[in-house]
Amino acid sequence: MRSSDGRLGYVLHSQEKLTPEQKQMARRRRILQGRAAQGICILAAFAAISLFAAGWLLLRQDRTFSDSENRMLAQKPAPTLASLADGSFAGGIERWYADQFPGRDLWITADLTFQRALGVREMNGVYLGADGYLLEAPAQEDAAQLGQTEAAICAFAAQHPDIRLTAAIVPNAWGVLSEKLPAGAPVEDQKALIDAIDQAMPDVRTANLTEALRSRRSEPLYYRTDHHWTSLAARYAFETLSAQLDLQPVRSYTVYPVSDSFEGTLAAKTGSHAALDTIEIYVPDTDVQYAVTYADTQTTICSLYDRAKLAEKNQYEVFFGGNHARVDIRTTADTGRTLLLLKDSYANCFVQFLTPYYDRILMIDPRYFYDDLGALLRRERVTDALILYNYNTFVQDHALSVVLQSALFDEGE
Repeated sequence: MRSSDGRLGYVLHSQEKLTPEQKQMARRRRILQGRAAQGICILAAFAAISLFAAGWLLLRQDRTFSDSENRMLAQKPAPTLASLADGSFAGGIERWYADQFPGRDLWITADLTFQRALGVREMNGVYLGADGYLLEAPAQEDAAQLGQTEAAICAFAAQHPDIRLTAAIVPNAWGVLSEKLPAGAPVEDQKALIDAIDQAMPDVRTANLTEALRSRRSEPLYYRTDHHWTSLAARYAFETLSAQLDLQPVRSYTVYPVSDSFEGTLAAKTGSHAALDTIEIYVPDTDVQYAVTYADTQTTICSLYDRAKLAEKNQYEVFFGGNHARVDIRTTADTGRTLLLLKDSYANCFVQFLTPYYDRILMIDPRYFYDDLGALLRRERVTDALILYNYNTFVQDHALSVVLQSALFDEGE
């Protein structure tokens, strides 16, 4: 029996006889073996985590809503013959597993923190701007749909000359606060883009609000953590629009800060918790009273605000409790005017400036509205109409043209 020293000498002596090519192959073999062992360990760990996660998901109740992402989470799908046959069940299981994975919020926050540490300046369509600002990236224009929307607005104006129609496209933060954008972010002239939309509707009253807001960009016009404008910006926009709306704006308001802890949708998308925003409501100093009726629930209250939303994640929903297909506001203004407001969520904080001027305000969100607009116009004797959208939504919207065309079809019968 050889000694251990003898075996070592034998091995060393054998290696000395290997050619350079054989030595290189042996080294590669050892590297591959090491990598294979690492791969097996990683696969084993992944399998263990997956089994633990699967067991966890089967034992606990699904979460329905993610506060950090501000969205509904996928629920466990029930298998059916149809979903098994077309593969949709497998897709549903994949979405459910991803949304309900244990510690999902922590994993997302860790990933976003790591990306920021690497110097990433754009996440999930949001730019990480200067001074704590998060700015929604410019939307990609759907040129064909935009043309249909512009044509529908023009046709509506032509077919309803008795209704005073105004269209206003609100610029987004990236168009007004371009100096807050990070280096390398594409900079577009949003004023020129909105001008082009206005020029495509020559017979419609329009107002480009970009310059009015840019001139006051040192003031808090947009939330730092959310994609909406603030009530202050909405006030300046109302004062700019008042001429087109044929109104004499109230100059005196009582301002109430209702929250100083708002973290909006952009904070949720980026996992950023570096800033908190303040939400304010403006009450015109007039004697006009009003009642607000929500068509979807048939409830009536004497307020434009839902204070319960201040205790929830999306505090911007303090304005009307969020978006609704139709909201009717009756006032004591006694002006003989009824306003049809076709809008997105930017208008929710704008309406507080309109109540002193109209007997009725019919708020319609075309994204959720499926009734007959033509019949509504005849029944409610609308005298004025305002289309108020933010640019990013307007250039991709498919619902507004459909709602307007329903009114045209009804009138043409």
